[in-house]
Amino acid sequence: MKVEKKEKDTLIKDTQGNLFSFIEKLTSEYNTFKDDNLIIDISAYTDLKLKEILAFLALSNTHRKGRKSFVIVVSEFDFDEVPEEMIVVPTVLEAHDIIEMEEIERDLGF
Repeated sequence: MKVEKKEKDTLIKDTQGNLFSFIEKLTSEYNTFKDDNLIIDISAYTDLKLKEILAFLALSNTHRKGRKSFVIVVSEFDFDEVPEEMIVVPTVLEAHDIIEMEEIERDLGF
């Protein structure tokens, strides 16, 4: 797991090559990142199925309840399949843009 902390967010990238092991590790180390806006970069995986994206749902919901952003980056996926409560985008740049917009919304009280 590669972690890059920036001013407004933390980018976490899987280096293990096993998505479910990555999710377990991310969940076990969650307290380290709970106060940060998170970008989860799993764009190295190709041919992901909806059930694999949904494996992040509980963690995403927990994180968003803490009024922080949780954005997943997936390069090849049918984004229409993703439930509304999850944010999945095709690039890290778009993830940064989403976090910026959500920060503005939170500042305005939405």
